[in-house]
Amino acid sequence: MARDIVRELTPLGESTSSPALLCGLRLGRALMSPQDAAEPLYRAALDAVPTDWPFEGARARLALGEWLRRHRRPAESRAALQAAREIFDALGASAWAERARQELRAAGASSPRQNPAAADRLTSTELHVAQLAAQGLTNREIGERLYVSPRTVSTHLQRMFPKLGVTSRGELGAVLGGTTTYPEGTAS
Repeated sequence: MARDIVRELTPLGESTSSPALLCGLRLGRALMSPQDAAEPLYRAALDAVPTDWPFEGARARLALGEWLRRHRRPAESRAALQAAREIFDALGASAWAERARQELRAAGASSPRQNPAAADRLTSTELHVAQLAAQGLTNREIGERLYVSPRTVSTHLQRMFPKLGVTSRGELGAVLGGTTTYPEGTAS
């Protein structure tokens, strides 16, 4: 049935510029391909995801990581699975993040659960500011990325510290756990 759908949509995918259709078709082909031809198709599916579509990129990374692990390449699978888990956590896609955690554990890596309480106490802007501050960015650098003033960044930090029970930027990474952002250019 899935093969029929992919077969029917392939001509449409070749004649359209719909990134959603192209991403779905490439991942579908990878999932249904023979084992000896799958890896390049998974990598092509990952490369086809637009950089501003983190969920689709994480799905492709998860599929690649699962495939690598199932083909006795656990060390290689961990990087893709870890990236997928971090993105799913950042997006709040808990069921997908849990699936990536299970795969990571099966690949021999620990993958602690995200502390949803910490992230849930923050607004989306505060969470973004906290993630960037945890990465070591200055207020000015955070402000430039979010198009706000450094003073606005400072205000967000002052409001979120009591919510999280921290007193410094150095504590943010530990409190946020798995809710780290992904570096620019790797969200594909």
